[in-house]
Amino acid sequence: MTPNPAVMEAVESLDYRVTVGDLAASAGLDLNTAQRGLITLAADTQAHLQVSEAGEIAYEFPKNFRAVLRNKYWRVRLQETWDRIWGVLFYLIRISFGILLLLSILIIVAAIVVIIVALNSSQKDDNRSSSRSGGGGMMFIPRFWVGDLFWFFHYSPNRQRQQPQRQTGRSGDDDDMNFLEAVFSFLFGDGDPNADLEERRWQTIGTVIRNNGGAVAAEQITPYLDGFGESWAKDDDDYMMPVLLRFNGVPQVSPQGNIIYHFPELQVTANEGQGVASRSYRKSSSVAAYLKEASWRFSQASSGKLTMAAGLGIFNFVAAIVLGALMQDPALVAELGGFIAFVNSIYWLLLGYGTAFLAVPAVRYFWVKRQNRRIETHNEWRQERAIALNQISEVVQDKIDYAQKFVTQTVVTKDDLAYTTDQDLIEQEADQKEKLDAEWLKRLDGSDSP
Repeated sequence: MTPNPAVMEAVESLDYRVTVGDLAASAGLDLNTAQRGLITLAADTQAHLQVSEAGEIAYEFPKNFRAVLRNKYWRVRLQETWDRIWGVLFYLIRISFGILLLLSILIIVAAIVVIIVALNSSQKDDNRSSSRSGGGGMMFIPRFWVGDLFWFFHYSPNRQRQQPQRQTGRSGDDDDMNFLEAVFSFLFGDGDPNADLEERRWQTIGTVIRNNGGAVAAEQITPYLDGFGESWAKDDDDYMMPVLLRFNGVPQVSPQGNIIYHFPELQVTANEGQGVASRSYRKSSSVAAYLKEASWRFSQASSGKLTMAAGLGIFNFVAAIVLGALMQDPALVAELGGFIAFVNSIYWLLLGYGTAFLAVPAVRYFWVKRQNRRIETHNEWRQERAIALNQISEVVQDKIDYAQKFVTQTVVTKDDLAYTTDQDLIEQEADQKEKLDAEWLKRLDGSDSP
């Protein structure tokens, strides 16, 4: 089984020596997934298993474990190759919509020019003058559009940086976005800004539990959760069930009848300072006061490039309508044949693309506004929970005080190991015997002293 990428990233961030609790809290994984992931990764990378005298387990990984995996699994190598290929393919897909828009405009404009010239030429009473007039139009329109399209395509970040006075009012988010990429952004946006929301949620909750020594009140977790159901669910702390299941938590009831939540497995760490050992010892990882979702943006492209994309889209649509009106006469289309016959055969594709090019962003605009209203509501809920926690009530304070009775920390250090796979078993037994003998001698010396 291929190792979990989230597990590998967490192991690297924890300096290659971790416990299951370390991994679960850091990566936001449930404990069962974290344990399976550690065992799989340890087996595949020849990591060392370390067991303390208290029976707690830590895993120590080689710092080149990714290279070991790459040499062992063809699927890992294939995935890395595919990631690089997909990066190129996705870029081509992004710019293809802009290319199609420009190609559609050129085809439509060329067809309109050909038809107009043909209509002018058919007037036998003014054939010569009409031909000159048509020739002039034919020269004027391509020059105009070719010049504009050339300017659009070369509207690059370098040119913007050379003219800083034009940056006024722009966010600067699109420094690396050319016009063709901006067309894709205009149509489809730039992805979900909260794609990693669940990952951030569980990482933050795990960190909060570790920061509080493995025992918390529900009110300390609510700023990172969504919707709390009906009033009965709020009163019964039912929203804490997913947290308990994910991190193997245990509810504890105080003498006053208040419930706190204890997470023993998150109290075991391979690194000192990961969590808290007592009320007086706090070396905590910083976390936000509440989980904040980012608002959707219609596009990260600059307003100038969005205006260009919209303008070309409108021109493409209007030009397609004009072309359809000019091709109403089947006899004319049949007479011209060739290029015009081809354009007539794909006319509905051109019109459909022009319509969709304007309809998709319009629909997405209203969808983004609705999503942002929902996100704003969720953020307000969580912020209210964070404010309520800061304005702590007597009941919540009693819960937090009672939770302190369960606060502890077990650090699996290299000095108190009962067993490790990076040393021969006979050597470990000899070291253990030597350690026991030293302890007995120390005790005997203490008993003989006056």
